[in-house]
Amino acid sequence: MDAETLSRIQFAGTVSFHFIYPPLSMGLGMMLVFIGIAYARTKDPKWRQLAFFWTQIYGLIFAMGVATGIVQEFEFGMNWAAYSRFVGNVFGSLLAAEGVFAFFLEGGFLGLMLFGGSRLGPRMWLGATCVVVFAAHFSALWIVMAHSWMQTPDGYKLVADGGVQEAQMTNFLDVLFTPSFVSHILHVWAASWTAGSALVLSVSVYYILRDRHLDLAKSAFKIAMPFFAVMAVTNLVFFGANMAIEVTDNQPVKLAAMEGLFDDESCARLYIAGWVNESAQTTTGISIPCLLSFLAYQDFDATVQGLNSFPEDNWAPVNLTFQVYHYMFDLAMVFAALGVIAAGLYYWKEKLFRWRWLRWLLWVIVVLPVFTGTAIIAGWWTAEVGRQPWIVWEVMKTEDGVSSNLTSTMMWASIGMFVVLYTLLFILFLYLLNARIHKGPQPLEELEAAPVETLPDTFREIFLRRGARASGAGELPPEGGEVAV
Repeated sequence: MDAETLSRIQFAGTVSFHFIYPPLSMGLGMMLVFIGIAYARTKDPKWRQLAFFWTQIYGLIFAMGVATGIVQEFEFGMNWAAYSRFVGNVFGSLLAAEGVFAFFLEGGFLGLMLFGGSRLGPRMWLGATCVVVFAAHFSALWIVMAHSWMQTPDGYKLVADGGVQEAQMTNFLDVLFTPSFVSHILHVWAASWTAGSALVLSVSVYYILRDRHLDLAKSAFKIAMPFFAVMAVTNLVFFGANMAIEVTDNQPVKLAAMEGLFDDESCARLYIAGWVNESAQTTTGISIPCLLSFLAYQDFDATVQGLNSFPEDNWAPVNLTFQVYHYMFDLAMVFAALGVIAAGLYYWKEKLFRWRWLRWLLWVIVVLPVFTGTAIIAGWWTAEVGRQPWIVWEVMKTEDGVSSNLTSTMMWASIGMFVVLYTLLFILFLYLLNARIHKGPQPLEELEAAPVETLPDTFREIFLRRGARASGAGELPPEGGEVAV
């Protein structure tokens, strides 16, 4: 294989591995906010115990996301130098904004979130958690803006600089809010919230099946179950459906590849599963008549353009696009159905746990994070593979973006290094995650250095204590009074 193909494989592999962690951190972060609010309202120690436990897991996921995300910055410059030069004025500003506005904010409060549980009062700890979670979503906002610009570029002009053509920004707001941005970010956020709540459900159900930490597990389940059900249904029915409209409006050839549609078709069928024979230009499988027309145009009789309406050299790899899209789509339907059924059985006098013949369903929930994670990766593959042969839609082709000095030998060595390194890193991640889950939530006595009532819970208390320490007066008592020297 040539250096271009190997560069594609390397980037797809490293980004896919990285994309396991940011959605989990956003989704699990939302769960931590809910848990923190529950403790702030009820003062029940079980919520504080759960907050400590899930914050530790959040820290592990965050570390993996940072370690694997930095790699992409170097790949842009080393493997895709021509692309970086072409879009640097536009793309670079979005990545810089993500680092300056979001990542620094996230990193600044991360220490307070991870280590502040035993040093800050409940409201201050919850505040630090909220800032970190907000920053994680804000970071995703900038990344999706950059990605959306590649899908539907806007707010730029092409100029020649030293004989090399470049894209230069002409309207910052148009670059930020491209036609595909809003539908993309809502879809990403909802998928992340689904994945994070699935992780909490998985661990909670595992404890229930093993008869461990029952009160804590059922409390976490009570928060995560309705959130998972609502997000799974919402993402399928609203955000996912809105993505279909966006792709129809802006990238109709991608829609045709996603559904294996070669000829224009009115009352176009929507496939549930199937196989595309690209040489024969046929698609076989299980389909629902007219549903694609309705999703694309809100009209069952509407005509959907097929691939043959576009130049063949602008087609994406049809069967690959079809398969990864339907893997995501089919799992989205499963998630929605599972969420509704499991939530219904739980709120119906907890039949989900009382009926022993439903234990198989509980084990499905235990392995659920594997499928939410792979569904998210499949969604990213759909967007990226379906965009081919363009690296910037109808502006720059992927083959024109690769670095000119790369060799196949360089790429094979680099890919081999990443395979070994990421395999070891993933094994370490699973080992640490498994160890943390098997150990379970620790008793508060092992985690708290002082009674929670004595911890500073406002900015005023924090600054007063710092002032007391600086003057050598010692600690302030919780409710005023004499200062012990």
